[in-house]
Amino acid sequence: MRIGQLAERTGVSERSLRYYEKQGLLAADRTPGGHRDFPDRAVDRVILIQELFAAGLHSKKIAELLPCMRDTDGGPSEVATPRLVADLSGERDRIDRMINDLIRSRTVLDEVIEAASAGLRRPHV
Repeated sequence: MRIGQLAERTGVSERSLRYYEKQGLLAADRTPGGHRDFPDRAVDRVILIQELFAAGLHSKKIAELLPCMRDTDGGPSEVATPRLVADLSGERDRIDRMINDLIRSRTVLDEVIEAASAGLRRPHV
């Protein structure tokens, strides 16, 4: 499929798809006319890349990780190194800290909302 079709099917801009290709995250064959030709499985790959970016990973780490992950066309082509596993564990810890910070922020906000709502219910004298 052409890059425009992949962009449409994934909701990812053509510019981002070209960036993914440049970073080695996504591969395309070339037509005789020089156009990119992506396999159907590229849709799943792009969605996975988007999920990894959303998790806070940067493209270099994603490039290290992708060969170790099961793809729709078969098993992983490489085994994760101990360093990569340690790095990913650190990323997971970072995400856990962010979640805990957000929960604390939500609790504070709930308390402020409750206090503000109680103030609105009091009769004004």
